[in-house]
Amino acid sequence: MWLDRLTTGSGTPSGSITPSRPYSPSPRKNSHLGPLQRSGLGLSTNRSNSSLDLSANTSSSSLALPPRPTNGSTLRFEQKPPPDVADPVKVLRGILGQTGDKGDAVPSSKAGPSGISTIDFGGLSLQEFVDQETLPQIRATDHTIDISAKQNRQKYKDFHASIAECDEVLKTVETYLTNFKAELGQVSAEIENLQARSIQLNAKLDNRRNVERLLGPAVEDVSLSPYTVRAIAEGPIDETFLKALNEIEARSAIVAAKEKKSEQVKALQDLKPILDDLKAKAIERIRDYIVGQIKALRSPNINAQVIQQQTFLRYKDLYAFLSRAHPTLAEEIAQAYVNTMRWYYSSNFTRYQQALTSLQLHTFDQYDLLGSEPAPARRAVLSASSKGGHAQHDAFGLGRREDVLKSKNDTALPAYLVEDSKSTHYLETPFRNFNQALTDNVSAEYSVVTELFSTSTFQQLSRRVSEIFEPTFTMGHNLTKQLVEDTNDCLGILLCVRLNQHFAFELQRRKIPVADSYINYTNILLWPRFQKVMDLHLESLKRVSLPSTRGGASAAFSLVGGGGGGSDASKSSLAPHAITQRFGQFLHGILTLSAEAGDDEPVANSLGRLRSEYETLMGRLAKGAGDTNKRSRYLYNNYSLVLTIISDTKGKLADEQKEHYGGLVRDMKGR
Repeated sequence: MWLDRLTTGSGTPSGSITPSRPYSPSPRKNSHLGPLQRSGLGLSTNRSNSSLDLSANTSSSSLALPPRPTNGSTLRFEQKPPPDVADPVKVLRGILGQTGDKGDAVPSSKAGPSGISTIDFGGLSLQEFVDQETLPQIRATDHTIDISAKQNRQKYKDFHASIAECDEVLKTVETYLTNFKAELGQVSAEIENLQARSIQLNAKLDNRRNVERLLGPAVEDVSLSPYTVRAIAEGPIDETFLKALNEIEARSAIVAAKEKKSEQVKALQDLKPILDDLKAKAIERIRDYIVGQIKALRSPNINAQVIQQQTFLRYKDLYAFLSRAHPTLAEEIAQAYVNTMRWYYSSNFTRYQQALTSLQLHTFDQYDLLGSEPAPARRAVLSASSKGGHAQHDAFGLGRREDVLKSKNDTALPAYLVEDSKSTHYLETPFRNFNQALTDNVSAEYSVVTELFSTSTFQQLSRRVSEIFEPTFTMGHNLTKQLVEDTNDCLGILLCVRLNQHFAFELQRRKIPVADSYINYTNILLWPRFQKVMDLHLESLKRVSLPSTRGGASAAFSLVGGGGGGSDASKSSLAPHAITQRFGQFLHGILTLSAEAGDDEPVANSLGRLRSEYETLMGRLAKGAGDTNKRSRYLYNNYSLVLTIISDTKGKLADEQKEHYGGLVRDMKGR
């Protein structure tokens, strides 16, 4: 089988047949033979040289081709040997001198089948014959084939090397598959191990969670975060510091509760000294911080509300902690704050009072009473006796002065505007601005003190605010007394009374009870002065002189400003008196300011006495008017003027006065 397939050339024009595929089952280099072909050839791979295994030829069976598939060959085409070519197996047996299938020997000296002559080995063995450099030529009758033994040997060596390489590759694959199988076994074992460990870890995790749920709160109660310690000892005073304070208080409460239960826990014994040290450190830092802010309030031109809102109220829990941890120190700090704010408000309101007292005010003296001499005569006397007179004003009319009550502007004038004002004002202007500023500051300070000292009782809070504003309240009372004690401006005093009532209602709405004593004492200063001025008006009406008999009633009407006696005076004798005009305007102002007055006010009594005295005066003046008809006409004109002036007033007291003068007018008209 190491020979190439012998073919005859009789079937082709060239004398040789060159098939497209070699018929020999021996593979070429890099060919892929199945195991069946290798074993069928009888080759031995254990020998060093490629040679024929002679023992494989002892069998009487011929070489069998691989079985053909039932549906056809797997090759693209299959070529059969020509019919005139001898069977290679028989030719080989003839060459070797072996017997055929029936035991007949093939003589080596005779010609082989198909006319192929036998090979002369020259007495050499087959191996020696193969090792020769040249092989004897086998001549056939039709064609001659020269075979090179060296080429065939190299071919079989290459084929053997290919088979060895395939064996090595197969061994490598086998080793790889074996190792892979072993590794798969190890991986499977590791997966099972990991699964078992996962189950164990899950069980431990569940147990740990159960234990943590049971022991977590207890451990949390007896532990303290290092961030808390650092915040108390070194951190700035901010929200983090407040949270640390709350945590320390919570831990301290838990430790105290457990100590009361006599629980001997080692962790509590270790934690308690740390908590005590942290509380002492916190108290020290809070004291320094609050004292520093109190000192800042004493700085010149400082706005106390900014410090109060940004420091005291923002960190109000600091004082609450201090009052619980060290009550004595907290009380001392509170007193320091009270003293500082007392000085702050006293100094600022002192400057404001000085600015208000520098305002130019209208002067109301004994000449601004109902029964006093006419204003023009008084002004003429003043202008002649002095270099400059007082600013002109209406002593009996209300005018636009009531706008101070209707205004929706609840802010006081700043001190610099008050100092720059050059106009003349009535007394209610400084009274209103001072008390408006005082009301706003009392409300703000009471709110601050209530929030800052929230741990104190209501009585303690009221006492502290009252102590803060005590000098300011005294200052306000002094200002009120200074404004009203020398004036006869009855309408201005009543305006101050209404303003004071407005401030009282506002403080009640804001729920600020600390200024009640100030409001009450202000009323005590205003109402008696109001009654006194009303009495002065009443006395002035009593002092009005009656007209002389010679001049008749005309002498008494010189108050109107019409001149002396004579025929002109007699013609105007029935006109309303000048006092009636004053009285009507004055009554209109009082009724306007008393539209919502209560029955407990002294206005009604004082006004009733004043009205009686006015009517008495009119009756005395009417006697000089002439006969009864003229007297009635005179009284009708005066009472009608009063009724006309007060006709637009409202309120219970106004209705009573209008009804009264309406009855008088009807009585005088009917006579």
